Amino acid sequence: MKFRVEVDCTPLEARQFVGLPNLEPMQAAVMAELERRMLADIERFSPDAMLRSWFSLFPQNAEQMQSMFLNMFQQGFGGTAAPARTDRERE
Repeated sequence: MKFRVEVDCTPLEARQFVGLPNLEPMQAAVMAELERRMLADIERFSPDAMLRSWFSLFPQNAEQMQSMFLNMFQQGFGGTAAPARTDRERE
């Protein structure tokens, strides 16, 4: 013997029927706080701000920074790190 029961209700009605609390106000408050925090800190993650913070950590010139990143990427992808070329070698 098989019984088939089909219930047509909204998720809110189903939660109320089972006795679960309505968490929508709390979820809205948490999402609003999360959005506020993200928008407050978004300037720190702009490309300009990130480059300024990197260059403050590495006071070398931009060419040395570029060669350092190139070496890191080559080593990370299984390549061999090539020595950085100086201005005299390029001429």
